[in-house]
Amino acid sequence: MSSIALRSVEKWYGEVQVIKGVDLEIDEGEFIIFVGPSGCGKSTLLRMIAGLEETSRGQIMIADRDATAEPPNKRGLAMVFQSYALYPHMSVRDNVGFPLKSAGLPAEEIKEKVDEAARVLKLDAYLDRRPKDLSGGQRQRVAIGRSIVRDPTAFLFDEPLSNLDAALRVEMRYEIAKLHQTLKATMIYVTHDQVEAMTLADRIVVLDGGKIAQVGSPRELYERPANLFVAQFIGSPRMNVFAAAHVSGISLPGGADQIGIRPEHIAMTESGGGNIDGTVDVLEYLGADTFVVMDCGAAGRITVRIAGDTDLKPGDACGLAFESGRSHFFGPDGLAVSTAL
Repeated sequence: MSSIALRSVEKWYGEVQVIKGVDLEIDEGEFIIFVGPSGCGKSTLLRMIAGLEETSRGQIMIADRDATAEPPNKRGLAMVFQSYALYPHMSVRDNVGFPLKSAGLPAEEIKEKVDEAARVLKLDAYLDRRPKDLSGGQRQRVAIGRSIVRDPTAFLFDEPLSNLDAALRVEMRYEIAKLHQTLKATMIYVTHDQVEAMTLADRIVVLDGGKIAQVGSPRELYERPANLFVAQFIGSPRMNVFAAAHVSGISLPGGADQIGIRPEHIAMTESGGGNIDGTVDVLEYLGADTFVVMDCGAAGRITVRIAGDTDLKPGDACGLAFESGRSHFFGPDGLAVSTAL
């Protein structure tokens, strides 16, 4: 079993509490991603699971045993950092096999495990090279390979792609997704990049100020956010949110005073023909899409996603029509009152 459970875990630094009673069940083979703004506690929580940070209160269960007080080397976990931490004087083969050599395994067994990891990660042709002769993506694969050979209970990734350029991040997202499909291993992954979270995760854990704001599949979080924080954190451009008093033609559920609508669920119409009127402020052309930022007076700025080819120009007056059943409603406390899909 490689399930992991966090039971009311807390982390304190003196009088400052940074993890505030987190409860989470991670199933065997699940790909979990922690996301949230800087300082929300996502990396601290990962390091607590790894044993690199002491757990102040609560329990960390790994494979049905209490691992709260265990040192990192007893937890059976493999951690991959954003820095590759490779030995520059060693070949790729020696870097990948280093933890096995340190454990005293026979040379033949080390070779077999290294060859299998290299096959999975497509590193066969690079085994005799040194890290300086590799690209950033290849170095990260070597670091992952070093974890694979240990046959860990679970893999922990701490922003592993943040040092790569945009093209390499896309390539490595694919590699990590395929790796999870191949190994079927439990993986916990920290990132600030919601594209990584949305494309890789079975479930996403959204953290806010050391607490879990919501846990769910990427689709659940996108379509049914539990609160304003998740609604505006997940999605790019983020969900438009404004006071319900500024729009017409929308039936509010009891207790709701704010409306949310995603940019792709708004249609451009003639003035007076929608739920709210505004003036085109800025056009952001992205090829297939154009983001139209509208100045809607007291409601503030509202972003609309439309097809890339448009004749709109700054200053044009337009109406905005909300797609039926796509509005989200929130109360004064920021919690979702009702979400119609």
